Amino acid sequence: MRMSKMYLPTLKEDPVEAEIVSHKLMLRAGMMRSLSAGVYSYLPLAYRVIKKIEDIIRESMDESGAQEVLLPVMQSAEIWKESGRWKEFGPLMIKLRDRKDREYCLGPTHEEVVSDLIKNELRSYKDLPFNLYQIQTKVRDEIRPRFGVMRGREFIMKDAYSLDRDYDGLDISYQKMYDAYVEVFENCGLDVRIVEADSGAMGGKDSHEFMVVADSGEDEIAFCTNCDYAANVEKAESSEDEKQETKEKGLELVDTPDIKTIKALKDFLEIDSQEMIKTMAMKADGEAILALVRGDDELNEIKLKNYLNVIELSIYETKEFEKKYDSVAGFIGPVHMDNIRIIADLRIKALKNAVSGANIKNKHYLNVNPGRDFDVEKYIDIRKVKSGDHCPVCGGILEVKSGIEVGHIFKLGTKYSENMGVTYLDENGEEQLVIMGSYGIGVTRLVAAAIEQSHDEKGIIWPMSIAPYQVIIIQLGNNDEVINSSEKIYNVLKDKGVEVLFDDRNERAGVKFNDAELIGIPIRVTIGKRSLERGQIEINIRKSGEEKEFNLETASNDIIDLIANIK
Repeated sequence: MRMSKMYLPTLKEDPVEAEIVSHKLMLRAGMMRSLSAGVYSYLPLAYRVIKKIEDIIRESMDESGAQEVLLPVMQSAEIWKESGRWKEFGPLMIKLRDRKDREYCLGPTHEEVVSDLIKNELRSYKDLPFNLYQIQTKVRDEIRPRFGVMRGREFIMKDAYSLDRDYDGLDISYQKMYDAYVEVFENCGLDVRIVEADSGAMGGKDSHEFMVVADSGEDEIAFCTNCDYAANVEKAESSEDEKQETKEKGLELVDTPDIKTIKALKDFLEIDSQEMIKTMAMKADGEAILALVRGDDELNEIKLKNYLNVIELSIYETKEFEKKYDSVAGFIGPVHMDNIRIIADLRIKALKNAVSGANIKNKHYLNVNPGRDFDVEKYIDIRKVKSGDHCPVCGGILEVKSGIEVGHIFKLGTKYSENMGVTYLDENGEEQLVIMGSYGIGVTRLVAAAIEQSHDEKGIIWPMSIAPYQVIIIQLGNNDEVINSSEKIYNVLKDKGVEVLFDDRNERAGVKFNDAELIGIPIRVTIGKRSLERGQIEINIRKSGEEKEFNLETASNDIIDLIANIK
């Protein structure tokens, strides 16, 4: 492709609306433009990357035995109501009505569509197992689209759905997808960590996420520095604290004037935050809940929501809570709160003589003891793990880092088949529920994740496998020898199947070099008068910065050999 003919509107400066590296570079490199918040048009350079990622995914999925289909974006409300997720999916779902007032949504995922598709077709156990997949646009009404394609309202996704006779079959299908995903991300040139994850609105049992470790990641992953344990912090656990052997003291009410935060209380009482009970008033599907964690911990709302099995979980509105439960914001505590459910983290159970709010303005209790001074409905892990916690598997030290989720696989079990009547007849002619799995890869998010993981101050550094072009030729000057040599190498490389971009623009050398580094093509070939006088052309490897010279006569074959050796 000649750059003089290519639609490639690069920018010299970082766009003001872009917050993270991938968003900045995708805009600057002319890869995409915003139509509206979280909705993007993908320009030629980006679409070449997307197609390469899709081809890598298709190859691994086809090898696994999965079959490609294309399912509707516009989905009827009936199938979502049948599955029970019409309300459960919440405001993320974009809903609409047609001219006959029938309800639809724009598909955020396709479990319901697949279930509806096969329930009227599947007959016998002999038809199982099989796996259907597609690469298609998804739509989700993110409350705050941000970070470019990292969190958009419209995005391209690969989703697959396995169907099996039993859970043993599901285990096999799940492992096939697990292995296929490992292969996909390796072939995309990405360094990915695999972590245990929460199933969320998808439901089901086991779940794993494939995470690209990057400072810009919105997710956090915890992993042990001593063993293979790794999990999303929404799911991650740590080892339990042992019960303190201290003798219980009598409950004591103390003045704490205008002390409303853990830090202020720590300084005022001159105690460690580990000795405090942090109490949060939450509303779970309209019901009030007190959630307790240790003063140095944070509440993991996902864990609490999963335990309560509710659709919506939010912080209780302050004035409403104060009026209904005779308490005061900043001084909420579990003592004498007998008319409300109390859920406590496992670490609370180990506390002795702790400090908590007294539900009275400017007052706290000292020597609070769980079981004696308040009753707990359930002690359960509801805290976020943090660096320095102990691994629940080996007792080693956990480390927490930011990550970008690029893939997620779920063992759905019978969540959808039971609600939607997806069955088959077994060998005895008896009706059985189909066992399902669901498997997703964020295609457009993968583009951004690759940039986040591989870039420098000059621009993108593409892995060879997903680079929009393998080689960029920069023609320096307009004398006949330079033009003829550039044209010759360009045409020979093209004829040999090399993906080559030819910068034949009438621009200064600095502009050409800057654009080449910005868009991140793995190999730069520079053809100028001086090097040609020596019978050479100059080669630069974008990833390492290594400079080489190739003989003009053998350059094409040498470049092809170089392509094969760069990842």
